Amino acid sequence: MSNPIDDPGHGHSPAAWTAVVIMLVAVSLGTLFFFFDMPVLVWASAGLLVVGLLVGWIMAKAGYGVSGPKYSPKAH
Repeated sequence: MSNPIDDPGHGHSPAAWTAVVIMLVAVSLGTLFFFFDMPVLVWASAGLLVVGLLVGWIMAKAGYGVSGPKYSPKAH
């Protein structure tokens, strides 16, 4: 499997998108809770960040990653 130089082929899978969205929500909420001085919720959002990482890894292992059998690349 080779990709042209202008398409590195990383990050365009359901596993990657799901992980990034979960982690983006976690960082956004953590920033908001930090601003409002809610340390328990800041730590909860840090936990959600780890959950996003695990969900992405589990989905990639389940075949939804870039090299997984359940992933079909879209034409650009």
